[in-house]
Amino acid sequence: MYKLRELEREDLKKINKWRNDPDLISCLGAPYRFINEDVDSEWYDKYLNTRGNCVRCAIVDEDKESEVLGLISLVDINYINRSGELHIMIGGSQNRGKGIGTFAVKAMLDHAFDNLNLRRVELGVLETNLPAIKLYEKTGFVKEGIKKESNYKNGRYVSMIMMAILKDDSK
Repeated sequence: MYKLRELEREDLKKINKWRNDPDLISCLGAPYRFINEDVDSEWYDKYLNTRGNCVRCAIVDEDKESEVLGLISLVDINYINRSGELHIMIGGSQNRGKGIGTFAVKAMLDHAFDNLNLRRVELGVLETNLPAIKLYEKTGFVKEGIKKESNYKNGRYVSMIMMAILKDDSK
């Protein structure tokens, strides 16, 4: 089985490898850029200084906690609106399609709604990322709109589907 644990500095080497994988980044909303380990170290330091409004967790196997399978984050937490934005990345292609993402999204939603007292979690997903859309729908997210041709990916513009889930709709 899997579990979430807070991201650790030791995880950065593997995460940096993923963030430099053009095939993986082509599935995500972020643009592809070359990222060295110093940039990821600064990114991690910024996370440590902003833990009050974001949660970054490594997805690991319960029996091998040092082996990171993915990263899931809840960012831009707004305690007035009681909302946050979900991001997920499953690293190696051999780990996709095994239920790791489903586990991680459900676990992060439980944390968001039951521990952080949020009432809304939202996300954006590329319209071309059909496995991710299926995952989000399976875990209760609903489509709220489309940002037409908002992301430039691999030489063309791709629309982002905006999705969200409310606490009342999650159980």
